[in-house]
Amino acid sequence: MTGHSSKLAPHLESCPSPVTTPVKVIYYLVSPKTQSRELKAVIMNEPTPLTAAPIREPITCHVLDLTTGRPGTSIAVSLTLLRPFGPSAPLTAVTSSDGRVNQWNGEAGSSLSEIFANLSEHDDGQMVWSLKFDTGAYFGKNQTFFPEVEVRFFVDAKGGHYHVPLLLGPWSYTTYRGS
Repeated sequence: MTGHSSKLAPHLESCPSPVTTPVKVIYYLVSPKTQSRELKAVIMNEPTPLTAAPIREPITCHVLDLTTGRPGTSIAVSLTLLRPFGPSAPLTAVTSSDGRVNQWNGEAGSSLSEIFANLSEHDDGQMVWSLKFDTGAYFGKNQTFFPEVEVRFFVDAKGGHYHVPLLLGPWSYTTYRGS
């Protein structure tokens, strides 16, 4: 098998619990030189520790530091529902090594997905959210004009994913609706 790499089909890469019964796994061997694919199958009789993939939150963000051209890492970010029924207790996160926030931490039991599910039942499911980035702590005292960057935006609770990139410098920033 040298010269080949194996890739499980995406739906087999995650499973809600360990596999405890025999399972037939179908996968491709891919040749790095020719990119040819060979279909393989194997029966797995032993329990296999496949873990669940994280649930994709309806709102995510990331930060790009324009002074370095690299991700803005370890930036504290809060997400607050302003309307309707707001302001809510903020959900919090810290940007990862790739500058992203993909999961939010909330007070006892509150999750972003649950908020979306509850609001989608209302006739006017439009929400206003606020993302706050602690840019003062990131750049340091007297090293930025913006101690905090707040981005407010509309969200339709009836579905969709909202990704908010922040392109950040010490003296300016820009944002947009990403994909």
